[in-house]
Amino acid sequence: MTIIGVHHVQITIPKGLEQQAKDFYCGVLGLGEIEKPSSLQGRGGFWLSLGNIDVHVGTEEGFNRYTTKSHLAYQVDNMSYWKNKLSKLGVEIAASIPIEGFERFEFRDPFGNRVEIIEKKLLE
Repeated sequence: MTIIGVHHVQITIPKGLEQQAKDFYCGVLGLGEIEKPSSLQGRGGFWLSLGNIDVHVGTEEGFNRYTTKSHLAYQVDNMSYWKNKLSKLGVEIAASIPIEGFERFEFRDPFGNRVEIIEKKLLE
């Protein structure tokens, strides 16, 4: 028996900010919302689809997102596009520690979650 993949990841936002989070994750990042199962709809939050992995956005109070290393890393194929888009929206871009073979940067979403954008460098 082996683990065969990642089914979903979850991030959290403060309760009551679902629409702002949808505006950011669907509007800015372009992720598609998918329907949560009816048994979970009363718990707040929403779900997103990202290829073959879901991103679950849950609600949680009393958690300081700025003190954790937890994060999602979105792989992209055009680093400069994302850096420019986010910068134009006033998102503070932070450099990441270099990793051989990749270009990357970090930012905090409007709710304090750490997000990484990463692109595999082409072989030269």
